[in-house]
Amino acid sequence: MKKESLKRNTQAVCDLVDRLKKPGRRTIVAIAGAPASGKSTLAADVVKALNAKGDVKGNAIGAEHESPNAALLPMDGYHLDNRILKAHGLLARKGAPQTFDAVGFCEAVKGLANSSALRFFPTFDRNLDVAIAGAIEISPSTPIIVVEGNYLLLRSAPWDGLAEAFTASVFVNPGLELLRRRLNKRWLRYGLDPEAAAKRTEMNDMVNARLVLEESRPADLMLD
Repeated sequence: MKKESLKRNTQAVCDLVDRLKKPGRRTIVAIAGAPASGKSTLAADVVKALNAKGDVKGNAIGAEHESPNAALLPMDGYHLDNRILKAHGLLARKGAPQTFDAVGFCEAVKGLANSSALRFFPTFDRNLDVAIAGAIEISPSTPIIVVEGNYLLLRSAPWDGLAEAFTASVFVNPGLELLRRRLNKRWLRYGLDPEAAAKRTEMNDMVNARLVLEESRPADLMLD
């Protein structure tokens, strides 16, 4: 995502949050899109911008500290372990909806709406290709949670149950051809040869991308 586009889109999301947030209630924002759509970069920039507006008091482990105004929760921390995927014959489809702990993720997001306790969530290390438990801390005093992931707006269960948790939703769609180029470059960057990168892109990532584009419900804000 170009710097000018990122700045413009970040401001658009922040404006949406300001417009839809309800006083006295936690705001949960969904930023969804296909693989390589730029949603992760946008989500991180939105959290940075929201935190620049100021902090609020909160509780750390055993002590009081300044909690951020916004926190980021990526869906990728709920990737199933490679050993489980291999046992179920799903390793080649890693990144597809069925390769996530979808129920666990959806319940965790819905639980954040009214949580009054300090919560911990997993993150995903792309270099190690493994989820790391308890790596994200979210204080009960943090009023805005930005959730990002491919399948946040899917119409099918259990993803469709997230609709009730989201205060605002954003969908990023740069188009299939740009997605294909970005995905191919990603796999080349991770050391795959050109033939393997193209195969991984077409046989897995682009299948997932089309699913996201065709089966997601409309968002409050659509970005290209």
